[in-house]
Amino acid sequence: MTLPAHTAATPAAWSPPTVRSLHLAVAAFLGRDVDAPAPPVTASYAPLAHDDPPAALKWLNSWGCRIRYPRPGEADVFGPALRAWTARWYPLLPGPDTPLRELTDDDIAPLGECYADLSALRVGPPERPRTLGATAASKLLHGLRPRTLVPWDEAIARRLHGARDAAAYVAHQRLNRDWARRVLADSGLEEEELAVLYRCPGRPLAKMLDDYAYITLTRTDTR
Repeated sequence: MTLPAHTAATPAAWSPPTVRSLHLAVAAFLGRDVDAPAPPVTASYAPLAHDDPPAALKWLNSWGCRIRYPRPGEADVFGPALRAWTARWYPLLPGPDTPLRELTDDDIAPLGECYADLSALRVGPPERPRTLGATAASKLLHGLRPRTLVPWDEAIARRLHGARDAAAYVAHQRLNRDWARRVLADSGLEEEELAVLYRCPGRPLAKMLDDYAYITLTRTDTR
């Protein structure tokens, strides 16, 4: 008997993903039964362009970040800040074709400061100052490197690492890299084949692992 998607992926006690539990979590995240036919592929996982702040802002808001767009006559704060960050850090990101499982410790090492600097970007006008913040920064890095870097939210970060600082971000990428290697080894499949098995062709393993953490950590925190 197939369990409903909304209950199948929530274990009684949290544990690292297996081939089966990851499948259940991805199905629950997408809101469908694990045995449902795959829908047409509509989502694009091409990396965000690093030199297009308006597209990055639109993408972040599509992920629920709620960053205010500049009003007519209002100075753009986000665009210049992101361009300055890009000049400092973009060359240090892993290549866009690097899969999560192939990240080395040397690849991961500079990501903590890169993430911390991005989190601190000023994105609000002077009368309503705000920074990009930890969750949005992780989502933007995932958007720039969807096959490579794993996003998080507050519940995931604090439950797994006890913080959302640079060291925790590095630990999260290292942890997910190890999970990716284990799941692929246990399945005997390549990343693209695993996505087909899970009926979500084209979905990066980095995002599927985030689906797992969201279902098993964040969703249980919000019930």
